[in-house]
Amino acid sequence: MLQMTLADSDVPLRAMEIFEYVRDIGCFPNILIAYRILFTVPVTVASAERSFSKLKLLKNYLRSTMSQERLNGLATLCIEKDKLDEINVDAIIDDFASRSVRRNIKIVSS
Repeated sequence: MLQMTLADSDVPLRAMEIFEYVRDIGCFPNILIAYRILFTVPVTVASAERSFSKLKLLKNYLRSTMSQERLNGLATLCIEKDKLDEINVDAIIDDFASRSVRRNIKIVSS
């Protein structure tokens, strides 16, 4: 039915245009659901594959010398590299160093 309805158009419609048409006329609820599912499915699974590939490399290299908690942390850092790039690591290092110095001063003065 939808194909016959859309056959009036001389120009092929894109998926979003068909979705908007179906939504506007209020018919074909199953087609509307199918297009919603289509739009939520990722175009590629490359990021997921990359994540598993990084984890495999880490596990093979560090399996015998590292705890599971640290391995999970490193895998998360590799997977979320774009988020990691936004973090100011120098500020974190300076903060950690200043806290260590304060802790050492308290221990020595006691």
